[in-house]
Amino acid sequence: MEPLPIEGAWLHRPRQFGDARGTFLEWFQGESLGEATGRGLDLAQANCSVSRRGVVRGVHFADVPPGQAKYVTCVRGAVRDVVVDLRTGSPTFGEWTAVDLDDRAREAVFLSEGLGHAFQALTDDATVVYLCSTGYRPDREHGVHPLDAGLGIEWAAIEPVLSEKDAAAPGLAELEAAGLLPSYAECRRHLRSLPPPGAAPEPVLEA
Repeated sequence: MEPLPIEGAWLHRPRQFGDARGTFLEWFQGESLGEATGRGLDLAQANCSVSRRGVVRGVHFADVPPGQAKYVTCVRGAVRDVVVDLRTGSPTFGEWTAVDLDDRAREAVFLSEGLGHAFQALTDDATVVYLCSTGYRPDREHGVHPLDAGLGIEWAAIEPVLSEKDAAAPGLAELEAAGLLPSYAECRRHLRSLPPPGAAPEPVLEA
């Protein structure tokens, strides 16, 4: 796995094995993730999103703790996947990085808790699947307007299609002023609290 320009985000380039039957690859490797990041990924939820060309989803993030780490790939078509540093106090606060994911290279992006995530469908029926460290909690979920000039994300030259919720999302400055963004210090404390990769889960004691 290769670190991306924003701390807490990595890119996985899988080896693909093809023959007359088709292709095989390991799109997620817990051991490789642990070696690169020093942490594991507890799977709490797996999502699948299908979008027509031009659709922009995000920028979404969750309160930390516990936040929501994501491992994202595109299994059909192509998307522009964007990671945004929303952690106040971070050296790269307000910066973003983008990776085009598609069903040819079959790369994947991992982003840690506290980072914002969005993507834009570059093709019709663009299908994105992602693994999440925590389940969806509406009371902990937030969004930044994906076209916010304060972020300045460079989307592909396609007319953007937004949901009503994303279109009504506030800008970065408004969220920061309201104290709704995760802090870099809190995110680092949360990461230090996670068990090391490969550690056995804590036993659940019955009352």
